[in-house]
Amino acid sequence: MRGTTGSSLLKINALSRVGLLSCALAFSGGTGSTATTIMAPGGRIDVFVSGEGGAVTREDLNGWVSAASKSVSSYFGRYPVPHVEVQITTTEGRGIRHGRTFGSPTRITVSIGRETTVADLKRDWIMTHEMVHLAFPSVPERHHWIEEGTATYVEPIARVQAGILSPSQMWSDLIRDLPQGLPGPGDQGLDRTHTWGRTYWGGALFCFLADVRIHQKTQNQKGFESALRGILAAGGNISDDWPLERALRVGDEASGTRVLEDLYGEMADKPVTVDLPNLWRQLGVQRSQDGDVSFVDDAPLASVRKSITAGPDLR
Repeated sequence: MRGTTGSSLLKINALSRVGLLSCALAFSGGTGSTATTIMAPGGRIDVFVSGEGGAVTREDLNGWVSAASKSVSSYFGRYPVPHVEVQITTTEGRGIRHGRTFGSPTRITVSIGRETTVADLKRDWIMTHEMVHLAFPSVPERHHWIEEGTATYVEPIARVQAGILSPSQMWSDLIRDLPQGLPGPGDQGLDRTHTWGRTYWGGALFCFLADVRIHQKTQNQKGFESALRGILAAGGNISDDWPLERALRVGDEASGTRVLEDLYGEMADKPVTVDLPNLWRQLGVQRSQDGDVSFVDDAPLASVRKSITAGPDLR
């Protein structure tokens, strides 16, 4: 989730250059804590923890933040911002919650229950989701769906490309959850319908459709990450305010298509119904009632499905 400050919306494919510079992170009483510095390609992450100690060690938390940074750096080709503070607060209970990302100053805040286990950290998606927010410019409030949609869609793909999540699990979750982004009665398009489902999963639906179309138009040479890398290379990160139209134009220039601008024209101010069951068949992915996934490799768009999770370096 992206937070707000002033007028701006703030929102193990190991990379050898990612490393810990110190192991000084500690659970401490009050708000003061010692920082751990994690270096990622193109960025520095300073991690602070406040609150009483819990079930996980400082090394466990280091690994959690570092793994998320590797996933994001892999997807975008580098870490999205030169510097970010990650502020972790320990609370009662179990689990990771209340993730928020801000652009001025650039920081991520998250709460972690003291009963949280190492297994919980390894399954977590929130830290990666929040780091993805760093890689897109702050846009006007009516376009908040693109900020949350990008983070929602990219997060599991980044973890697949980093070897943390399996492609089967990623597709199973996407088939289960993406229908929440479809328009309902009275919908007026993404810019004018600000429900939770349309903001997070409607935005993710836009990103997913864009990814498939870019792959189709470029014969799998480029994908949605090509557009996002282009936006980031042009200076479009969370610390900068951009009109959405500029972000879409720059992204299209990077992919060599007009997919983002054309899709926005379709979905901005009117509901667009997508035949998701047919699209899953075209991609060659089938999900059973219990969530198991099987792939059909002779499906018309099977190569697109494989390319989406493979990433640009393996296409």
